[in-house]
Amino acid sequence: MSQVGCLIDTLKRQLRAQGKTYADVAQWLGLSEASVKRLFAEKHFTLARLECICDQLNIEFAELVQAMQAEELRPQQLTQAQEQSIVDDRELFLVAVCVVNGYSFDEIHHQYQLSETECTRQLLKLERLKLIELLPGNRIRRRVAANFRWRSGGPIQQFFQTYIANEFFRSRFDGESEQLLVLNGLLSRAGNDEWQQIMQRLAKEFHALCERESSLPLHKRFGTTSVLAVRQWKYALFQDYTRR
Repeated sequence: MSQVGCLIDTLKRQLRAQGKTYADVAQWLGLSEASVKRLFAEKHFTLARLECICDQLNIEFAELVQAMQAEELRPQQLTQAQEQSIVDDRELFLVAVCVVNGYSFDEIHHQYQLSETECTRQLLKLERLKLIELLPGNRIRRRVAANFRWRSGGPIQQFFQTYIANEFFRSRFDGESEQLLVLNGLLSRAGNDEWQQIMQRLAKEFHALCERESSLPLHKRFGTTSVLAVRQWKYALFQDYTRR
């Protein structure tokens, strides 16, 4: 991503951290909310507008740049060996998934059958893996980038595909909090690339929403998994009918 794109993403995180919305930005800049959404989508701001937003957030423009640089230094992925060490220890795996999803120490301890001692032990392992920093009072600070993701085809993704995929799809997806969309059509290579970019934007929106709601108490949130996938594929059922 370009530095301009990274700077705008950092600005969006600053807005969310202070509970500000596009409507607030629109009022500050004297624009419509639709225009502000377009500015963020296109990542096209003048320096004057960026400084205006920073003034409203009570931060210096230089601080925004520093926050961007600090975020760029955070790892977006663990190494293959680090992921494997997490997968090999089931309790460590549980705690790792929790902290990546923003759980606090008390929330992990109360929701799962882990003693405070065991929970602390697993968190210290994650600290040695540089996934988190364990602060006084058992506060957890993530040390990974906001767009952190498990390695594509790595140990953790393989675990989910092997052990969880069948369980995940064992549903009619007709509940209040469920929905399954299966889309099928013909796309060129360029069209496929464009669709993948849209999926990446959806993934960013999902993570932004999770971050925005992270201040809500745990009893008001529930585990939500969304699967976005695309591949060039034919049903095996029809393979025998394919003309060679």
